[in-house]
Amino acid sequence: MKIKTIAAAEFGAHWKGIREPGRGDARRKEEAESSAREIIAAVRAGGDAAVRRFAARFDRSSPERLEVPAPAAAEALAALRSSDPGLAAAMALAAGHIKRFSARQREQLSDFEFEMEPGVFTGQRVIPIEKVAAYAPGGRFPLFSSLLMAMVPALCAGAEEIVLASPPQGDGLPSEKILAAAGVAMEAAGAGRALRIFAIGGAQAVAALALGTESVPRVDMIAGPGNMHVIAAKRILFGEVGIDFLPGPSDVLIVSDGSDPEAADLAAADMVAQAEHDPDARAWALVPGADLAGEISAAVGRRLAGLPTAETARASLDSGGLIITYRGMEEAARVANEIAPEHLELHVADAGGWAPLLKNYGSLFVGSLSAEALGDYSAGTNHVLPTMGTARFTGGLSVRHFLKIVTTLRCAPGEGFERTRAAAEAMALAEGLAGHALSAAARRRG
Repeated sequence: MKIKTIAAAEFGAHWKGIREPGRGDARRKEEAESSAREIIAAVRAGGDAAVRRFAARFDRSSPERLEVPAPAAAEALAALRSSDPGLAAAMALAAGHIKRFSARQREQLSDFEFEMEPGVFTGQRVIPIEKVAAYAPGGRFPLFSSLLMAMVPALCAGAEEIVLASPPQGDGLPSEKILAAAGVAMEAAGAGRALRIFAIGGAQAVAALALGTESVPRVDMIAGPGNMHVIAAKRILFGEVGIDFLPGPSDVLIVSDGSDPEAADLAAADMVAQAEHDPDARAWALVPGADLAGEISAAVGRRLAGLPTAETARASLDSGGLIITYRGMEEAARVANEIAPEHLELHVADAGGWAPLLKNYGSLFVGSLSAEALGDYSAGTNHVLPTMGTARFTGGLSVRHFLKIVTTLRCAPGEGFERTRAAAEAMALAEGLAGHALSAAARRRG
């Protein structure tokens, strides 16, 4: 196959067509939104019975008991350690790395108080969100790695209770790998945390978690990926519950200067890895010339041969794969910043020269050894990242999503307090809020 190649000068006109959804995408989004609203209204009115009714329609089973016995996660982990010790060890290593990275993030957020003016003490407190739900899809490829990315940072933040929701399989339980990953996360967190598990999926799971039902507790925050119906439900219910992201199709941009002897093959490997997610996933590359673009396109073709997920990857690359040729670092950086990719890989010799020019990305992978796949699974950084250009204004899921940063004010008599009080009184009067002004005036001392 030959991936479309354009020059950076042509990028603007081409990009508009890629970013705007087609009619089919827009129609699917509208249908998902309408379905999610119907499901939410039904769960709001009918609770558990509505959840079971939608499970019978959409899931592989509809268990009478939505909550899974508490030991299920530990039992699934023990079974995995027996049947596939290599995978169990890989999960444990990944969870350990995620924990260490999340703990370091948590250290950067601390309580403080300082004296703004004599007698005026301002500060902040960092408080964990108490009850967090981690949602894990359970389709063809149960995303147990995404569960680790949600659960471990939430536990590092100090959440008191984690509620896991994942669709029931034929036996009425979530995927065994999902349950095992939950067991790994709880082991990494240590003692003293509560885990409740529910075999529910789709928009009905988001509704039950956000609203609460007879058996499903109402949570404060929902994190984790899902299909269009899950995303639509999170969008509608945001405000009644906190959410992490409204992700779209996953994407990667690989910037290569051709300096690595394996530049073409490494770029192709990462483009194919991205494209195999689903037909809507997007894999792009920025290269210095047509020769390298051709080599990458040829290498992609070779890598697709015999790949079990080749059909999905080929559909993605046919519809949205793109290689852009640039004439210099500044031009490449301009294009990269406009794309604002979820994953930005730097396969360049002078990464230190490039990095300061790059402002918009979900996560930066520096050097050709730093494959996105490592970030997706085991390096410790979070793989729940902003998509569809939203990296222009936000970063990825982190421990901060499970924390509330609240402010404090403490006052004592003093010159600074009087200046601050008088300023508040004057500003309230200017805005016409006499009660506010009187409230400030009542604190006048001396």
